[in-house]
Amino acid sequence: MLEQIADSISQLNFSIPAIRLLGTTVALLLIILVTRAVLSKLIRSSIQSTELRRKWLVQTRNGLILIFLLGLVMIWGEELRTLALSIVAIAVAFVVATKELILCFMGTLVKGGTRSFDIGDRIQVKDFRGDVIDQNLLATTILEVGPGKLTHQRTGRATIIPNSLFVSEPVINESFTEDYVLHVFTVPFKREDNWQLAQEVLLDVTRSQCSPFLETARRYMRRLGDRRGLEVPVVDPRVSIQVPVAGEIHLVVRFPCRPSQRSAIEQAILTEVFTTYDFHAVKKTTEASEPKPAQATEEESSS
Repeated sequence: MLEQIADSISQLNFSIPAIRLLGTTVALLLIILVTRAVLSKLIRSSIQSTELRRKWLVQTRNGLILIFLLGLVMIWGEELRTLALSIVAIAVAFVVATKELILCFMGTLVKGGTRSFDIGDRIQVKDFRGDVIDQNLLATTILEVGPGKLTHQRTGRATIIPNSLFVSEPVINESFTEDYVLHVFTVPFKREDNWQLAQEVLLDVTRSQCSPFLETARRYMRRLGDRRGLEVPVVDPRVSIQVPVAGEIHLVVRFPCRPSQRSAIEQAILTEVFTTYDFHAVKKTTEASEPKPAQATEEESSS
């Protein structure tokens, strides 16, 4: 039994420099503790004011801790330099191996620092568009809205976006104004269609659909502008004209609504407009007047 213990002790490889460093560290710690005890006793016996005594005790403790840390750096400086080189090599390998995870964490910091969106907001990142339902340190989950960028219906599919995209890609927040948003959709017409009538009808129907909450939306936008220091947008429904290509007229309809009502109000406007009116161009048919063939009347000439 004693021989096994002796063999185990002989196998331990303690170097003289390491033992010296450990001894110096222990001696420094003892000196700091004794110094603190002496100074604390001196402060308690010589200072009568409670607040001043507490202040000196705290400052003495913090000063001794700082001296102890500086002493550790001086004692273990050479070993710390050697350890730092090893740590740097390990860190480089770790960064290369976990690059994507680090980017996800950085994306989380960017997303949280800029407060670009929150749970329930409708966002678009690259080709991914939907309502945010969950977010963590690595990924953000959205319920897809589509198809395309102009549709506001959920497809029933969930998309998990890695947070690394928020570092390099812009984020479009369609719910930035929170309670009320300004919804926009486009209605195309041909140049020869009666788009002037369509513009008037779309504006009237949109005003009718928005009239129950238009004043509430106007007050909310005014408060939002005052709170965020923004210019208050015009909330009243409007229909603008665009000419994207020759031969086409696009009517751009904009109106305020709650984020959850965008699709419903848009469909109600389009249904009421196109089931009541017909905006096709009136085809003017001109009947060509063909000359009737001259019918020769046989005249009997009496010679």
